[in-house]
Amino acid sequence: MIFSRLSRPQPTLRLRLTLVYGALFMVAGLTLLGVTYLLFDQQLNQYFESRFAPEPGKFKKTFLLRDGIELSGEAAREFIERQEMELRGVAVTSLITQGAVALIVVGAAAVVLGWVVAGRVLAPLHQVTATARRIAAAPMAERGLHERISLDGPDDEVKELADTFDTMVERLDHSFDGQRRFVANASHELRTPLTLNRALVELAMHRRTATPDVKELGESLLEINARHERLISGLLLLARSDQHIADRSPVDLADVVTHVVAHTSSDAFEAKVTMYEVAEQAPTTGDALLLERLVHNLVENGIRYNVDDGTGWVRVVSRTVSDGKVEVEVSNTGPSVPPYDVHLLFKPFHRHGAERTVTGKSAGLGLSIVRSVALAHGGEVRARPREGGGLVVIASLPRPRPGHVVS
Repeated sequence: MIFSRLSRPQPTLRLRLTLVYGALFMVAGLTLLGVTYLLFDQQLNQYFESRFAPEPGKFKKTFLLRDGIELSGEAAREFIERQEMELRGVAVTSLITQGAVALIVVGAAAVVLGWVVAGRVLAPLHQVTATARRIAAAPMAERGLHERISLDGPDDEVKELADTFDTMVERLDHSFDGQRRFVANASHELRTPLTLNRALVELAMHRRTATPDVKELGESLLEINARHERLISGLLLLARSDQHIADRSPVDLADVVTHVVAHTSSDAFEAKVTMYEVAEQAPTTGDALLLERLVHNLVENGIRYNVDDGTGWVRVVSRTVSDGKVEVEVSNTGPSVPPYDVHLLFKPFHRHGAERTVTGKSAGLGLSIVRSVALAHGGEVRARPREGGGLVVIASLPRPRPGHVVS
């Protein structure tokens, strides 16, 4: 019973306001009609009593009808009573019957007018709702925070709500901008000490007096330092890819796929992973370096998370689909990924499996960068587990419109 009530569609606020307007008008009309009839009936009684009330026991009024007949006494009394009943009947017909019909007609017009008035009253709220929906529908919430309602009108409750909403969104926008600037600045500042650390460790390792223990420790430190450098580079790239791509140039994803596969073939050979490439034309527009990073991270992820028995493979495909988009699909063999865990792979610093140590090769930013780059280009990324183990990741990007001039 509870679920049936929750699933039942609820009337809109505009409809409820219209029904309230109509009900109030009908109640007011019926009240006015009833009061009018009572006042008329009272006035009619007073008129007959003042004009034709007989003295006790007699009725002395005499009436001359249109045809010359005079009525007096009991006949005159009966005539007056008959006239009074007829007048009351006409009053009932005029006030009650015809008034009710007029009330229904005018009530229907009032309902229509109430619908129009309610729509005009709620129009600012629809503007607030539309802006909130555009912000919520943005690929990433912080990318829609530049939207503002900027409601014009009198300083009433609705405008106060819209102005408060604009203030809240503006503060959130500034907060996200500050967060991105902090990540970029902090990552940039951390590069200098890491570079200095690497130089000092290498200097200590190449001294003539360096013992094997010192060299082994230096190799571990260099590996940790390299991972931190990759992490910082990923943070810088992530901060950059979170920005909207304004300066776009033509890019064919087939060329990107060919270039990335050629540069990662040595990594695949060392990991005993076979590479398969199907580079069909897939024209799009955007930042070529970011799109190359997108494909590189997908291929690198496919090589890293694979089987180690020499039977693993990575398949990279670029293609044009029928709905005005181009795609890059990277599938691989590898460990099984639960379907409920797929969406977590696109979160920063999340690494699937047991690779969570400080010396791990992955910084946990690869797929999150892929997602940010795709969203910055107006696209999307989706993934699903592959039957038999591994993952299928598809990055979808928009094709350039016919006649579109790239800035």
